[in-house]
Amino acid sequence: MKFLSSYPVARNLFLVTGFVYLSPVAAAQTKVIDSSGKKVELQTVEITGTNAQKYYGDYSFSATKIASPNKDIPQAISSVSKELIADRQAFTLADAVKNVTGVSQSSYYNQFAIRGISQNEEGAIINGMRTRQYFFNQPLTNNLERIEVIKGPASATFSSVDPGGSINMVTKKPLTENRKQVSISTGSFSTIRAALDFTGPLNKEKTLLYRLNVGYENSKSFRDLQYKKAYLISPSFSYVPNQSTSMNVELVMNNSNSRLDRGQAIFGAIAGQTNLNSTPVNFNMGGSNDYFNTQDLMLMINGSHAFTSKVVFNVAYMKQTWNEDLFEHRTTNAFGVDENNTPIPTLAGMRAVQRQQKWNTDNLSAYFSINANTGAVNHKIVAGYDRINTQKYRGGGENSAQGYRLKDGTIATRYDPAKKELYLFKTINGVNAPVPNVDFFNLANPSYTIRNLSDYIFGRTEIPPAYYLVNGVYIQDQVNYQKLTLTLGLRQEWYEDFSNYKLPNEKKISQQKLLPRIGVTYAITPDINLYSTYLRGYQPQGNTSTLVVVPPPAGTNYKPLESDLKEIGAKSTWLNDLLMVNISLFEINQKNLLMNANDPEDVNRLIERGAQRSRGVELEASGFIRPNWQFNAGYSFVDAIILEDLNPKLKGERVQNTPKHSGSLWTRYDLDDNSLLKGIGFGAGVQYSGNKLPWYIRDFTLPAYTLLDAALYYSPAKTRIQLALNIGNILNKTYWIGAQNYLRLFPGSPRNVMFNATYKF
Repeated sequence: MKFLSSYPVARNLFLVTGFVYLSPVAAAQTKVIDSSGKKVELQTVEITGTNAQKYYGDYSFSATKIASPNKDIPQAISSVSKELIADRQAFTLADAVKNVTGVSQSSYYNQFAIRGISQNEEGAIINGMRTRQYFFNQPLTNNLERIEVIKGPASATFSSVDPGGSINMVTKKPLTENRKQVSISTGSFSTIRAALDFTGPLNKEKTLLYRLNVGYENSKSFRDLQYKKAYLISPSFSYVPNQSTSMNVELVMNNSNSRLDRGQAIFGAIAGQTNLNSTPVNFNMGGSNDYFNTQDLMLMINGSHAFTSKVVFNVAYMKQTWNEDLFEHRTTNAFGVDENNTPIPTLAGMRAVQRQQKWNTDNLSAYFSINANTGAVNHKIVAGYDRINTQKYRGGGENSAQGYRLKDGTIATRYDPAKKELYLFKTINGVNAPVPNVDFFNLANPSYTIRNLSDYIFGRTEIPPAYYLVNGVYIQDQVNYQKLTLTLGLRQEWYEDFSNYKLPNEKKISQQKLLPRIGVTYAITPDINLYSTYLRGYQPQGNTSTLVVVPPPAGTNYKPLESDLKEIGAKSTWLNDLLMVNISLFEINQKNLLMNANDPEDVNRLIERGAQRSRGVELEASGFIRPNWQFNAGYSFVDAIILEDLNPKLKGERVQNTPKHSGSLWTRYDLDDNSLLKGIGFGAGVQYSGNKLPWYIRDFTLPAYTLLDAALYYSPAKTRIQLALNIGNILNKTYWIGAQNYLRLFPGSPRNVMFNATYKF
């Protein structure tokens, strides 16, 4: 193992860039080649942590179910390391993936478009396993080792995932040496954050290891009414008694109290003449007594046992419970009307919503990894079984107030001017208008009085219990002969979806799908690999769909979302593995798109959209220019068009919610140790996003934007403290990361400053 004391960011570590080091007693290992040409051990299941100190990851466990260098995987994989997360003070997932090519944030939620394709599912992937929760909250990142974005429909690996790609969050695992780190941050928008990361052995033999990550955030926002109070507690234990057996047990408790931010509303909009600045970017239409509270608890167990040096059994299990408690005022996506049913562009229609629900998910993955040889041909075989079941418990419900008041004390879902004698009326802004159940929000004269729930007439709806079950069996073989590696995979999946689960009117839907995977990698040189791949994707769209709270009528059998990926590319390393450069060209097709109809009169109505195609190119580079200077950069071009739609005029038109061009750069330079200013470092970044169309309408365009960020780091001599000052959006640009319609735009943060102090001991 090498030790390079000249690397300031790797000082006092047992590893620097070049290769990954794991515990020498780590079990179930796979041999790879490091930059010096010697063999290094990698676990087949991620049990113990790593000490790598660079901006990108060079291996993945989840993409192929075995530990493989990213260069050998015939699929584009972008990675964000904990070092890049820390240097950018990226405390949420959205901040962390800003540097990932082809990934575009769509809203304030945990929602992204990848390679021009909006995420369809609202779960997250953690340590290669699917979870289930709504995407409204951005998860904290202080317990993450790295974030992997596996591009394209990886259904053969993960089961039922988005066609554009999967964001896999890999948690920190215990180390074999004692490390302790405490971090405190404060800055703009009354933000206070704190984190600690303790790890090390619990016995002299270093067979029992622990890690404890704790995170806390108490913050406001540049957006009116918004706040967040969240904490994360994650203890983890690894047991590695010998070179054949290992186990890791991890608990993640994530609690968040906040308000949903439905975005900025604009008014006076006319198609083609929209003024995005007609309201300030801080403008919010929520209520001052709104709240959105969630509790997320995950227990994860990973184990590995090597029966021989060539046969290893691996198993992973996850138990997750997720609870939601919501009260909010939100727009109906329509303007209020006068007595003649003419929209009043200064009055936004509103609805009040109360919701409580609870989900439970069990996720099991068990598989054998086998190394075998057929003459000069080497085989890395993975054969296994996956099972995931999610249950939405009975007892959940939603109360919703909207519509217009009738004289008899009841509510009409919409205003009918032909029957105006039945409605109550009042004068609003000098206009005679029907009385809404929930007061219109006056865009010209905002008021944030505390809302009284007794003023509303609620319609009460039970959220029906639901259950879905996925069973999958698969086999994969990485066949290697000299410079050629062929990855062949086949997965058979069975899907069952129950609505009104265990009730007399229970309905069941069953589907099944066979999914192939074909990839080829050819090593032109030891440092350059060419690859091509073909993948099929499959995503059921049944009654447990979380695109809406109230599912479609029981027994509705929507067609599954089907997709395929065709991709070619090159992956390379340079400068003795200190620099990574990748390029990929891709085409993704998807059909049977199911999405919310954006119907003000029926917010739960879904429509089948048709088909889309996304083509593009991605270029990314990351690594060290000099021992004290590293960077992460990327560029993406995405041409996504509509192939089929209910509206024939949209055929051939651009897909909403994604930019054609995007790119980013972040770099850090530390002054040399022999400099008079040693201990000082500088960070700088630029992010560009091309223009976008809103998600639900095509009446206006969100402009392109370029943001500049900077950071200053200082580590006083003979201390273990680092001080950091990060400035985001230095030029204070006004920009929007996404939009849904006129009443839901998502402006980006203005200039902001964060100060951080980190102590390591």
